[in-house]
Amino acid sequence: MATTNDLKTGMVLEIGGNLFSVVEFQHVKPGKGGAFVRTRLKNLNTGRVIDKTFNAGEKVKSVRIDQVKMQYLYNSGDIYHFMNTETYEQIGMAKAMVNDITPLMKENIVITVQMREGQPIGVELPTFVDLEIVETAPGVKGDTVSGGTKPATLETGKVIQVPLFVEQGTTVRVDTRTGGYVSRV
Repeated sequence: MATTNDLKTGMVLEIGGNLFSVVEFQHVKPGKGGAFVRTRLKNLNTGRVIDKTFNAGEKVKSVRIDQVKMQYLYNSGDIYHFMNTETYEQIGMAKAMVNDITPLMKENIVITVQMREGQPIGVELPTFVDLEIVETAPGVKGDTVSGGTKPATLETGKVIQVPLFVEQGTTVRVDTRTGGYVSRV
């Protein structure tokens, strides 16, 4: 058991039989009344984000989660197949579990799978991924400094905004937290 004073981003809590990951939290001490902790929690089963307020010092049940590095192999219909990079054990996950990250996930990428008692409960991409642009409008000479953007389709099918000077066939670095362009690779 932990208290609300021990909360950290990414910590997993069990509330009402469901697992929630702490997205963000804020300790609040109003001028009048007792202190409390305002949190945003993501349900690991449904992906829904909720706001929940706890009294300061309230006990919460934290859950131990193992972080396992796995390589994405392929998908067959609604099942995505991953391989543990240390033991070479393969597991399949339902599309609903990986739906958030599929627009930035390509074959052979190494991701972090959150496991509880040997069962996958969540997935997480690395902070940055390098993807090739398969379709975008050609750059116009002289538009290298204007700061404008244009849409570009990545090899995974996701469309992002890139600077005007980026050409088709270029590999770009994408921030997985925001889904936006970072730089050319």
